[in-house]
Formats: sequence, structure tokens, C-alpha cells
Amino acid sequence: MKKVYEGKTKDVYSLDNGNVMLKFKDDCTGKDGVFDPGENSVGLTIEGIGKANLITSIHYFELLKNAGIKTHYVSADVENATMEVLPGKVFGKGLEVICRLVATGSFIRRYGEYIADGTVLEGGYVECTLKDDAKGDPLITSEGLAALGIMSEEMFKSMKEQTLKITKIVADDLKSIGLDLWDIKFEFGYNNDEVILIDEIASGNMRVYKDGKIVDPVELTKLINNR
Repeated sequence: MKKVYEGKTKDVYSLDNGNVMLKFKDDCTGKDGVFDPGENSVGLTIEGIGKANLITSIHYFELLKNAGIKTHYVSADVENATMEVLPGKVFGKGLEVICRLVATGSFIRRYGEYIADGTVLEGGYVECTLKDDAKGDPLITSEGLAALGIMSEEMFKSMKEQTLKITKIVADDLKSIGLDLWDIKFEFGYNNDEVILIDEIASGNMRVYKDGKIVDPVELTKLINNR
């Protein structure tokens, strides 16, 4: 395998068969040692979170496959914390898509004068940011992406529709075990000109509450997989 990219929470390797291998790490996004999926830098390391995130990703990628939603997922090796995926080119230098079901985190930091923390966002609210640590992952609109030549508005529409469908599947699954999804972060790319979900669907990329208290990523994975 040849390492082609070193990310905050995963490393990426190219495989001889043309696919890609993701190696999950124990690093999490956050600030000052506190987990926060909305942050754009590594804030802490949690032992075992790499495998935990992989296990969660497998669970949800399989759910999506059963629902007829195409992703880049091929197979996984939990023991080695790796996942084989289809090659997918990122848009520009990378986009992150956040679906918010409840106003909290960075959404409140930006718009707290207009909305209270914990307010339900009916139907879900989809945001898109450019992956740019130096600039703090700036928000960008569909029109902005089109103007920069990163993504057509038609592709953006497909990505948004998929985001809302995938978020509902994840939220419904969590609700079945007494958990409330507040927001979740995805990454999309394109494979043969088709917009598909790439990266992961991991505990470390979602904010989930149980009985009014946030659930940490490792505990969340246990709740998801030990039902």
C-alpha cells in the first residue's frame, strides 16, 4: 500500500486493485480536550475510537446499501481498523456537508442572536463547508461552489437530497435505541461523474444525546452495536 494522504482522523492508502484503503486513527476533532464534531482540528485522542468509528461506519454503510443508496464502501477489517472503498475524487480540495436537526455547536456560535441552543430545525438544515483548516472551513453556498467551478448546482442538489435521506436513516436507527441525533457531518465525492457518499459515518462525526446529555463517541458505538 502507498500512503497518499494523512488526515486528522484517518490515513489514506492506494491499493493495487485500484481501490483505496482508509486506516482509522484514535484522534478526534475537538478543542481543549473536549470532543466536538464541529471543530476542524484534532482536539484529543481517545483510545479505541478508531475501531469504534469503523464499526459504526460499517453498520450504517450496510443500512444505506439495503436502502438502495450507493456509497464508496466495499469491505472492512475491524481488527486492523481499515476499510476498503471505491476511488472517489473530492470536490475541489474537499467539502464537508453538515446536516443539522437541532441548533447547537458552531451553528449557535454563528447565529445565537437569532435562535436558542437546542431549537429543533424542522426537516433538517444542510450546510456545506470548504475543507480549509487555515481558514476555519468556511461556509459556502451552492452558487458559490458553481461560480468557483467546484461543483455544479445540479450536483449540489443531488448531494443535498442524499444528505437528508442518509441523515433520516441514521436518526431513525438511533431513535430506535433511545438516542437523539442532533447533527452529523458527511463528505461527498464523485465516482464516474456520480455524486456519492465517501469517508465515514462514524460516532466521531455526529452529535447524539440520550436523556438530554451528549453521548461520547466510544459509548455511542457501544450503544449502536450492543443492542
